Amino acid sequence: MLEYRAYEEIERYLNGQMTAEEKAGFEALVRTDARLAEQVREHRELLATMKGLGERQQLRQKLHLIHEEMEREQLPATPNGWRVFWNRHKQTIAVAASVSLLSVFGTLWSVQEMKEPVQQQTARYVELRREVERLKKAQTAIINGINDAAKPAPRPAAFSGTGFAISPEGYVVTSSHVVEGADSIMIENKAGLKYKVSEIYRDEIHDLSILKVADENFETFGKLPYAFKGAECDLGERVFTLGYPREDIVFGEGSLSSASGFEGDTTAYQISIPLNPGNSGGPLLDDKGNLVGVISGKQAGQEGAAFAIKSAYLLQIIDELSLTAQVNALTIPKNNTLSTQARPQQLKKLRDFVFVVKVYN
Repeated sequence: MLEYRAYEEIERYLNGQMTAEEKAGFEALVRTDARLAEQVREHRELLATMKGLGERQQLRQKLHLIHEEMEREQLPATPNGWRVFWNRHKQTIAVAASVSLLSVFGTLWSVQEMKEPVQQQTARYVELRREVERLKKAQTAIINGINDAAKPAPRPAAFSGTGFAISPEGYVVTSSHVVEGADSIMIENKAGLKYKVSEIYRDEIHDLSILKVADENFETFGKLPYAFKGAECDLGERVFTLGYPREDIVFGEGSLSSASGFEGDTTAYQISIPLNPGNSGGPLLDDKGNLVGVISGKQAGQEGAAFAIKSAYLLQIIDELSLTAQVNALTIPKNNTLSTQARPQQLKKLRDFVFVVKVYN
């Protein structure tokens, strides 16, 4: 779904269908997103190839008309007559032969290019949202059955995903597909603390949403024990996550498999941690407890091949939000108090800042 939306925007940009403001914003995004820039380049080349094929088709039609006229001509059956015919039409015949060769090779190239996306689709990227949607539909059917049998019934929360605090002032990050279409959103941590939150920012391309506690009585989450890591992680580095693939919080551990995500996405990592739908939006941390990413999705057909948006990109979003009037006093943690702790102690401190995200429709 995200890929389709991205290509739709690319198509509008290349066809000149964007307003000046949209075009400026899109070009700014292209300059900062290497993956999007590569998609724009490939799409431009594809359009140019299709245009070239169209032009060759028009030329072939013209040559066909010339050929029909040639057949209607009454040619003398003498050697001199054939010589006159050749001298008159040799350039046209040469062009026709060249166009035929170009058409054959062009068609073969186009078929090969179109086969690649199909082959990639075989080992496609399965975002956790797809599994979440299946669970939501199943739960909705059950809920509707309960409500029909005994009304009125309390409105239950749909199973969603995970989020975690990014600022003591009540700001939380999660995956945008987790809260998509929500009428209201609640978060709850392991200690049972519940907060109503509202979405203040959405990035559908990178599947991130920023939430803010909407409770007037809310004061603070307290001092966050982890810090954001802006630098790139090393290949093979140990990483772990906490999340809510079920009602209770679950720990997962693995390593960093690649410095880029699905299809070379430079804003993401590939990690070797088995994921389930509820892990969406959970934190990814290194051995010392530094935040290095946000869990986003996994790849079908490859057990343990999962992806996380890099914390450097999340920091970029936070910096941009801090310049707007919509976000007040968003201060990210600077000190990491987990670095000297053993893993069990790290998890005990972390779980108060990791939340199950519940969506009410």
